[in-house]
Amino acid sequence: MNYKEIDTPALLIDETVLNKNIKYMSNYAKEQNVKLRPHTKTHKMPHLAMEQVRNGAEGITVAKVGEAEIMAIYGLDDIFIANQIVGKQKLERIKKLAEQINISFGVDSVHHIEEIDEVFQGADKKAQVLIEIEVGEERSGIIEEVDYKLLLNSIRASKNVELKGIFSHDGHTYKAVDKDDCLDLFMTATTRTLHFANVARDMDFEVETISIGSTPPFMFGFDIPEGITEIRPGTYILMDGSQSNAIDSYAHSAASVLTTVISKPTAERVITDVGAKGLTAQSRSKGLTTTEGFGKIKEFEGVHIHGVFDEHAIIYNREFSNNVNIGDKISIIPNHICPVSNLYHKAYIVNDGEVVKEIEIAAQGKLQ
Repeated sequence: MNYKEIDTPALLIDETVLNKNIKYMSNYAKEQNVKLRPHTKTHKMPHLAMEQVRNGAEGITVAKVGEAEIMAIYGLDDIFIANQIVGKQKLERIKKLAEQINISFGVDSVHHIEEIDEVFQGADKKAQVLIEIEVGEERSGIIEEVDYKLLLNSIRASKNVELKGIFSHDGHTYKAVDKDDCLDLFMTATTRTLHFANVARDMDFEVETISIGSTPPFMFGFDIPEGITEIRPGTYILMDGSQSNAIDSYAHSAASVLTTVISKPTAERVITDVGAKGLTAQSRSKGLTTTEGFGKIKEFEGVHIHGVFDEHAIIYNREFSNNVNIGDKISIIPNHICPVSNLYHKAYIVNDGEVVKEIEIAAQGKLQ
């Protein structure tokens, strides 16, 4: 059927652009001589994860144990959870997964090692962990070298934990003021990550994996310094308004939300049937990824969502209003695709206006 026959709101994915994005990052990783481990929290769809692996990805990254469990059910067998996992309940689930697939996960505290060591007592193989290094995003991760060395010594003393490598996330590149600033932030973060890898080697640890990741530097095609073994971009596969603004092009925007015009109360106000519950109320206010409003109307240049209620999108634009009628369907490119994917049960793959496949968003809501 034609995509405009789909009931709304609905998540659409342009197949041609999707394939272009998958191939771009796969080729980039090969050219840079690094492994590609895409972050599937962006789409939460095993079908797309398998496509990424079929196109050269070494394995996948997820954010939560629940996501890892779903991906494993669908046949993904090399998974990294790029997050600190706390609590015996979750660690028991990872221990069970480790019996079937290659799985690793993040740590940044001696507390983590002590808890993991206890849970993995008697396991057939040791827990595989990567230490997170904080590189400027001001989120989780090791900051001080002294704490890092204490953590390494804790791993050395553990009977059931094995160091696989280190990882970092330069998410603050989203706020870079321009391409040169993005490169500077990227290089600073990467240099810091490599330094911590060398500290581990100086303490006689084997560091198999040195993993970095965020989409902007890789969409710019920056050269990756020698020593990095793996990249973990996520958003690149679908893109969104903020990432498109960073590269000053919407040519990579594969995802959009189809919505119906349901009301035109004034000459310039238009209401559609998707709100915060189907689009989110997210925006970005700094740097290259700065967004206008709460989403961009795909079919009309310069028209954005002015505001969102739970179930309504509000647009103020007289020219746009003159060109649409109640019942018309339009597409919105969301500001941030990752939380939007988590709001839908399925996505529609569209090629040349026709729906070619419906894909289950099987990891939707898997936040535990």
